[in-house]
Amino acid sequence: MTLSEKYDAVIIGAGAAGLAAGSVCAQAGVSTLIIDRESRTGGILNQCIHNGFGLRYFKEELTGPEFAFRMSEKARNAGVSFALDSAVTKVKKLADGTFDLRVTSKKFGVKHINAKALLLAAGCRERTRGAIATPGGRPAGIFTAGAAQKLLNCSGKLPGKSAVIVGSGDIGLIMARRLRWSGIEVKAVVEIMPYSAGLTRNVVQCLHDFNIPLYLSTSVVQINGKDRVESVVAAPLDANKVPDMSKAFTIPCDTVLFSVGLIPEMELARQLDVKENPATGGAEINSMYNTSVPGFFSAGNVLHVHDLVDFVAEEAEFAGKCMVDYLASATPGREFSAGAGKNLKYVIPNRFSPSSATRFLFRPTTVADRAELKAIVNGETVWQKKLLFVRPAEMIIAEVPADLLKNDVCFILEEM
Repeated sequence: MTLSEKYDAVIIGAGAAGLAAGSVCAQAGVSTLIIDRESRTGGILNQCIHNGFGLRYFKEELTGPEFAFRMSEKARNAGVSFALDSAVTKVKKLADGTFDLRVTSKKFGVKHINAKALLLAAGCRERTRGAIATPGGRPAGIFTAGAAQKLLNCSGKLPGKSAVIVGSGDIGLIMARRLRWSGIEVKAVVEIMPYSAGLTRNVVQCLHDFNIPLYLSTSVVQINGKDRVESVVAAPLDANKVPDMSKAFTIPCDTVLFSVGLIPEMELARQLDVKENPATGGAEINSMYNTSVPGFFSAGNVLHVHDLVDFVAEEAEFAGKCMVDYLASATPGREFSAGAGKNLKYVIPNRFSPSSATRFLFRPTTVADRAELKAIVNGETVWQKKLLFVRPAEMIIAEVPADLLKNDVCFILEEM
């Protein structure tokens, strides 16, 4: 006999986003369940043993596990229920507007859970070497940065003796420092873009402080080795972003780590035909963090990749409040669209209500020491904000007054 349960709010993912949203829902008196396939809450935070977390959210510097513990305790104290070691394999929306989730677990087998509101907070998975088609054989010693981080921090095993890191995402930068602390020589970080993909503070603290070379506008074009990695071949990119093989050079190493981006875990959302945002790989949402499917919400890195876990928690708290409002039968009013124009990769949310101020998040595509963010409505600039030190790795956050946006808006970023 298949078990069945009912909850007002169900959250998929017990990382920072799921825990933050769940706390808000439970504190409001909403019956709340968080489901996660891992045996413990906290998600990726549990393997991030470095500090730098919580400065904004908790006003205190914490390690990843410390941040995860505090978030978990907050959710449990609020009255959140958990289904750990459990995987949602299927989700569908029923005729009455609720959601049916098929959940599997070693503990109870198969269970059906009914939810009045559903939040996807499943995070991301790493892009692999195969995703960027790096040539070469398949020797031992090739990892994603996150896999190497888990191997070292959770299992206490060294991935190798000398390493090259492909891509300068934050996990890769942090792992460069972690490898050096563990006695592993980091030969180089190789990045195809003309700027680092990670936060400036991580470039300084993880590379500059350890004299680790960062090769910008450079591509790894070959991985050499039969049984174990022996070296990589790198080449600078020309004006057409094609490797200039006449300037190629070889870097001896026995380990290669890939830090080349993240892919949102959107498989469950696709079962509901949720409209996706091609710029982020996540869902399109309105200013209440509701997707194109009423009652199905999204927040955290599965929606768009954040710079800091503090931003993830703040965003998910707001999404939790929106779920509570939805369960109280709050109906959305008129909505307008928000688009990203010049020098912006995306804007979140994609739709907004003109009845209240909206907190927009932007991902720039340019590097500038001074810039101006503008909101364009019907060809006219209705709002603008001056910015300093703009970098693609760092989100721009801005709240725009409600009385200024009375129609569809396009945001642009102009260098000054």
